[in-house]
Amino acid sequence: MLKNTLKWRLEFKPEKIRWEDIANEAETGKVYRANYLDKKGRTVLIFRPGFQNTSGIRGQIRHLVYCMENAITTLNPDQDQMVWLIDFQGWTMSCISVKAARETAHILQNHYPERLGVGILYNPPKVFESFWTLVKPFIEPKTYKKVSFVYSNGPQSQKLMEELFDMDKLDCAFGGRNSAGFNYEAYAQWMREDDKKKFDMMNCGSSSPLPSIMSESQSSETLTPSGISMASDEDDSSSGDEKTLNLENIDEKTQGLPLSGEDVAVSEAVDIVKELKKGELA
Repeated sequence: MLKNTLKWRLEFKPEKIRWEDIANEAETGKVYRANYLDKKGRTVLIFRPGFQNTSGIRGQIRHLVYCMENAITTLNPDQDQMVWLIDFQGWTMSCISVKAARETAHILQNHYPERLGVGILYNPPKVFESFWTLVKPFIEPKTYKKVSFVYSNGPQSQKLMEELFDMDKLDCAFGGRNSAGFNYEAYAQWMREDDKKKFDMMNCGSSSPLPSIMSESQSSETLTPSGISMASDEDDSSSGDEKTLNLENIDEKTQGLPLSGEDVAVSEAVDIVKELKKGELA
């Protein structure tokens, strides 16, 4: 994995991506770094998949990589993982691009392993819960345990958020008391300042792209921005054929049944999972 990541970094050059290269992708705040940490001092990345504003996959991936690199370089010295807050406002099944999801999973799984400390899926719609059930068999238990479904009207959910965050700093979109929200102009200025610091350090020879390759544990599990965990098959006793068969069994069980609106969405989810696994097993 390390060899492949070094090769990828030499070709993709993630450390050289600047704010100006991805500024148009960031206009809606679909992925951005929060200006606060969790109570353990971990960097917080916010994902809003319902705010997708472009169709070009290369631009979307460059934006994601820029956000990951920025988040990693701002981690506290005693931290190598971050918190992901995924806001499902405006999200529907139509927001999922199989090709983009596959590429995102590949990048995060192979080149940013074990960066997830906690994943919060905030107010996911019912159809996503069905989708999650379908992909759960492909998720390593240690990854699954890091992900929590959180609902704004749930007392236990509120308690969890209070344990993780200072509620005065947490965005009101996640039940906090900070109503500032995402401000594109202010965020752009912040990122330009971060870029200047990073490139000044690189020009002085005191920084290297290598520290952001892997976390210390170098595990192969990760969570995609759409909230779907994709785990490595290295430690999985199930073969690719068995996994494909499981999906076929799901498909067979749904054939011939009357479909409600939610059933149709679940059927679409099955197709999406099949496509993701097809790309992974190819």
